[in-house]
Amino acid sequence: MSHEIYKRLAERLDALPNGFPATPDGAELRLLARLYTPEEADLASRLRLTRESPEEIAARTGLETSEARKLLKTMTRRGLIAAARGEKGLEYGLMPFVVGIYEMQAGNLDAEMAALFEAYYKQAFGEILRVQPQLHRVIPINESIRNDMEVHPHESAAGLVNNAQAWGVLDCICRQQRNLLGEGCNHPIDVCMTLSETPNAFDGNPVIRALTRDEALATLQRAADAGLVHSVSNNQQGLHYICNCCTCSCGILRGQAELGIANVIARSAFVNQVDDLLCNGCETCLDYCQFEALSMSDESIVQVNDIRCVGCGVCVPKCPNDALGMQLRPPEQVKQPPVTLKDWGAVRAEARGIRLEDVL
Repeated sequence: MSHEIYKRLAERLDALPNGFPATPDGAELRLLARLYTPEEADLASRLRLTRESPEEIAARTGLETSEARKLLKTMTRRGLIAAARGEKGLEYGLMPFVVGIYEMQAGNLDAEMAALFEAYYKQAFGEILRVQPQLHRVIPINESIRNDMEVHPHESAAGLVNNAQAWGVLDCICRQQRNLLGEGCNHPIDVCMTLSETPNAFDGNPVIRALTRDEALATLQRAADAGLVHSVSNNQQGLHYICNCCTCSCGILRGQAELGIANVIARSAFVNQVDDLLCNGCETCLDYCQFEALSMSDESIVQVNDIRCVGCGVCVPKCPNDALGMQLRPPEQVKQPPVTLKDWGAVRAEARGIRLEDVL
């Protein structure tokens, strides 16, 4: 019976735009069983993306209101469903597995869960990453953009930090997971950033460490100095986190490095440019490009592959001769991300051939 309950929840999660595809050996079911009790899985499988009050959920699912409220609060505390305050008090709804449920397990991840996720990743994650629009989008690091170049708010990591009212940082779950498997990298782990428009939103949070604006900017700089790629959700408005990614641990960028998937992440509106007169062929920049977009010409001048370059700018400040710089791509090469997350979901649902109305 519990097998069927987890299968229903898996199918419900796969009906969301992000996707949660099934695997040949049921790895997704074992992962869900690690996170949800059968009672929680049954209720979660009947939730909608549109948040509802406990009374509305109870009436629709046939549960007693008190029982529904207890289950909903318990699942919210464990990061298994979404909750927000609405006109009727706290309201609850379904949350995608990635980006969503899995990332909320940063404070609960252990070796067992790391192994369960890895089994699922190797079998099914490629299917999630091949769909466009992509889950994440690159935004360039600050030093790589000239002061005279117009940068829209959704294209600037520092701009997102400066416009927020609350800032927090937590350990990157991707690097935690790889460390638990004995396959970790040397990149810093405490650089996963979250933002809010509500002042003091992260005060007292057991997993997220609240930061000041200056501390958040310093964290962003520390990530950039480590050669990490800033990425955000693939929409323009309502951006509330900044991931600092590497191809060795990041679940998304590993799709390129390990699964051989091109375009696993949406590129920025910028592309790297080399000043041939300043480049002395030292090859320093090659060590910092995670996308194999740089190579040396026969004349010992760095060459940029415009197709492979995602416009992260990580290599730019590493050049000792200031020979690298970011420029805007031609307008015909710039694909503007959907405005809102809801817009993104509609486009992705269409690309996957699913009916978004079934889960709203």
